[in-house]
Amino acid sequence: MAVKRAGDADASEPAAKKALTQSAPVPNNKTMPTDYGFIEAAPAGCLKIVTYNVNSLAAASKKGFKEYVAAESPDILCLQETKANQPMAFLLSKTQYPHQLWHCSRAKKGYSGTAVFSKRKPLRTTYGFEDNKLDDEGRLITVEYDSFHLVACYVPNAGEKLVRLDRRMRWDEAMRAHLDALEQTKPVIYTGDLNVAHAEVDLARPDTNHRSAGFTDEERQSFTTTLQGSALPRVDAFRQLYPTARADAYTYFGYRANCREKRLGWRLDYFVVSQPLMPRVVDVINRNQCYGASDHVPLLL
Repeated sequence: MAVKRAGDADASEPAAKKALTQSAPVPNNKTMPTDYGFIEAAPAGCLKIVTYNVNSLAAASKKGFKEYVAAESPDILCLQETKANQPMAFLLSKTQYPHQLWHCSRAKKGYSGTAVFSKRKPLRTTYGFEDNKLDDEGRLITVEYDSFHLVACYVPNAGEKLVRLDRRMRWDEAMRAHLDALEQTKPVIYTGDLNVAHAEVDLARPDTNHRSAGFTDEERQSFTTTLQGSALPRVDAFRQLYPTARADAYTYFGYRANCREKRLGWRLDYFVVSQPLMPRVVDVINRNQCYGASDHVPLLL
């Protein structure tokens, strides 16, 4: 996502873009690119933020993760599912990213986990919710900057046979309260693997997945409630810009059943912004060429 920095002249809210213009079919490569010439620099004065579920940072680092980050060079990089038990001190240079924030799971080793790498100095950082028991899996980092709060999150999956759906609903309620409190002082960028395909357009096979984790009526309605906000609505920035995008919007392709080759994906990764921020959003780009280091692809604001 590219965001105009505070102080830049605000444009009117971006109109929906008709379609993702593609010169070729939606990619279905299974390894990371060797040429990143398709990555363009952000427009002058823009902040570049990436969210990326890496599905094990140690594994992703051996499969092209570092090369992608070097090519993209985001100002802020938000990672989910690091599966790190402690900070990986030499992963990325502290010259490039002097502010490296880690939240590792206390409940289970080699599980979940989030991290934020930032070129900009945070004003304040908090980890988890006030109710620490709700986030003992390292899922939430909140970072305050001059003009916004960044909420970097790996939302709990409802699990096989929906065994954790109740926990997921409690999480969503806590998150709404968290976002409401933050928005009393500054607008919010809420990002990460939010583990929900909000609408039928957000997955390849909606008809057969209504009781699958991430596409239950309960989870979808809960996300709708999150977008409604309390004082002002929040905006799913990608879907605002690309209301009809389908296969070119998917950010997750499971390893089973050859899903990537068949382009059978889900849109699980998001940038949700407080409504006052949306006029400053220049674009949200699905890096769908960048598959192979993880079963997700990066999403750029």
